[in-house]
Amino acid sequence: MKFGIERFLADPGLRKKLGGRRVALLAHPASVTRDLTHALDALAALPDIRLAAAFGPQHGLRGDKQDNMIESPDFVDPRLAIPVFSLYGEVRQPTAAMMDGFDVLLVDLQDLGCRIYTFITTLRYMLEAAAAHGKAVWIMDRPNPAGRPVEGLRLRPGWESFVGAGPLPMRHGLTMGEIARWFCATLGLEVELEVVAMEQWAPDAAPGYGWPLHERSWVNPSPNAPNLSMARCYAGTVMLEGTTLSEGRGTTRPLELFGAPDIDAGALLAEMNKLAPDWLAGCRLRPCWFEPTFHKHAGELCQGLQLHVDDPAHYDHAAFRPWRLMALAFKCLRRLAPAYPLWRDFAYEYEQGRPAIDLISGSELLRLWVDDPAALPSDLERIARADEESWLVERSAFLLYR
Repeated sequence: MKFGIERFLADPGLRKKLGGRRVALLAHPASVTRDLTHALDALAALPDIRLAAAFGPQHGLRGDKQDNMIESPDFVDPRLAIPVFSLYGEVRQPTAAMMDGFDVLLVDLQDLGCRIYTFITTLRYMLEAAAAHGKAVWIMDRPNPAGRPVEGLRLRPGWESFVGAGPLPMRHGLTMGEIARWFCATLGLEVELEVVAMEQWAPDAAPGYGWPLHERSWVNPSPNAPNLSMARCYAGTVMLEGTTLSEGRGTTRPLELFGAPDIDAGALLAEMNKLAPDWLAGCRLRPCWFEPTFHKHAGELCQGLQLHVDDPAHYDHAAFRPWRLMALAFKCLRRLAPAYPLWRDFAYEYEQGRPAIDLISGSELLRLWVDDPAALPSDLERIARADEESWLVERSAFLLYR
């Protein structure tokens, strides 16, 4: 198969419309070609491309920040002598001066298929700025490694944030090109938008179910996204960022396991199997011990559970529902220890005054369900199912790969 960037690089006909126009690139460490050349270097080698600037999202253009919520500075590329603007530094939205330096923005970002992953928010901000300043945006499309399944509550009005770009469910099932089309339509943006589509992307095909496994090298799109297993789990395990439980940062399996020094993993798993066993389908859960080297519970021995989604004998792509699994874990921990200090109190992505778990969830609904002793899995299922079904209908108009 071919990614959008590879089609763009290989076909001068695709590039004709860019003749004489100043080009900028929005990219990150995973913006590479099949032979692992970074997109910025590949574009710079084209004689018919006038490269004028570059942008880096959270974690940077080349990848310079290990932990979460660490800003990156602007700089001048030492080899190409072009400005590289950070969209996760002094600003999150591009300034007029930044937009003035180019005519066409190429976006080549590997996403993880989850609403909270900030690259889609950065995409929205750039599309809005392009509409305001009369710039064109071309999306070099890439696979959604989590595939087409949809899961989770949709973000409610008023809960938009840097981790909530719009009323998407947690797991949206779109590529970046498709999301760009959705943004332009739903926000009423008048933008010269081009999507350089992939060739032969098969999101329902085993064993990758969205990612071309055994055909492409995995490059971390962010420091704690080390493999396909993490991408599959992320729509559920990312909610751990709003809790006091470790999400595995500081271990070799970030966002594939969770725990804390003061929980009983065996009892938690038993309670989960008792309360909603069907929410654990499609994967294997294994009690484990781990000691983070940094981040939450650094240097402390934690007891927890690891989600295993890499063994074809145990992984069922259609049945695996990580958002429900982690919601169930929170609910069962609350049932076992009602006074457990589960929700983390801190300024998440610079938002003050609203619980981090609510920003991540896109509303108060999940937290209220977890904390309500009378609330049942069926109560959350009813709300989530309605959201998922409405999204499946809405997104159908924007699909590029059928």
